[in-house]
Amino acid sequence: MISRQRVQAALARQPVDRAPIFMWFHPSTARRLAELLEIPVSCVGEAMGNDIRQAWVNNNYAMEGVVHDHDGEWHTDLWGIRWVKQFFFNQIVYYPLAGKPRDEVLAYRFPWDRQEELLAQMLPVVGAAEDAFIGCDVSPCVFEMYWRLRGMEDALLDMVADPDLAWTMFSRSADFAIALGEAACGRFGLDWFWTGDDVAAQYDMMMSPSTWRELVKPHLARIFAVGKAAGLPVAYHCCGALRPIIPDLIEIGMDVLNPVQSNCPGMDPLALKREFGAHIAFMGGVDTQELLPHAAVDEVRRETARLLEGMTADGGGYILAASHTIPPETPDANIFALYEAAGVSRSEIFDRAADLRRRRS
Repeated sequence: MISRQRVQAALARQPVDRAPIFMWFHPSTARRLAELLEIPVSCVGEAMGNDIRQAWVNNNYAMEGVVHDHDGEWHTDLWGIRWVKQFFFNQIVYYPLAGKPRDEVLAYRFPWDRQEELLAQMLPVVGAAEDAFIGCDVSPCVFEMYWRLRGMEDALLDMVADPDLAWTMFSRSADFAIALGEAACGRFGLDWFWTGDDVAAQYDMMMSPSTWRELVKPHLARIFAVGKAAGLPVAYHCCGALRPIIPDLIEIGMDVLNPVQSNCPGMDPLALKREFGAHIAFMGGVDTQELLPHAAVDEVRRETARLLEGMTADGGGYILAASHTIPPETPDANIFALYEAAGVSRSEIFDRAADLRRRRS
């Protein structure tokens, strides 16, 4: 099967040759694998067998798509947010609306005149698609976009002390994501519509579920509707313990949940599959906190096989992925054991890397 067929079949719970894969790597892990496979870092995902390719067209591009070589290097994005590379990742050090009075917050304008520049991030993905399953990522969508502008403390405070302000800014954040999404759906041959809005932490949600339902859910529903209108599956990313709102997400149209952080309360992948597997598919669930970095090779292979068996018990509905980026302390042997359990051998990976080298020479 080609990658697009494999993912489509898995989402439809039809027979596949193997579970589709979409793995993310910590920058250090990606560099190490690139050296081992003798390929550029940008080719690691393809060599390792990723079936899905997508690009960020919203503010996540500013966080993950702008790559600095050294700690301390920085950039200010199109939204006025300043990012500095710290310990391999870009972190926010300046929130343009933090501490600002209400009138200045309401006067803020999203970078509507730069949408073409943002949508252009899709061109390399679509141009190199071949047999891949293609996605467009319009995250962060609502709350997460606002707190990147306002700062977490002020954003949460607005939800309590000035909910009308929070509602207005959440609505404007959603409007911007919707415009990007509608343009992408109309312009590119997409296979799914990727959304995201982190509203949970390791042990609980960042706000009460009732507050989320009142202030965030209606705007997220409008964004999901863009994918639905285009006839695409809607994937949603939220880290942490979001179990209380999973039924709500299903209600407003979520088709795929990611990343399923198995160490968070209520987020055991197999339990979620039993409860919600008839309604949604899952992507993720491979533990990156304990299993991959610290377990023995045989345990990684065994636990991955157990996860795959449980998550495909109804014939599919699962994409193999880690609950976060594969951390740098993960031994190479454990990474290859994970793939072997999924039906991708070490020799297949090295052969694919060799083919990539030939194509680039």
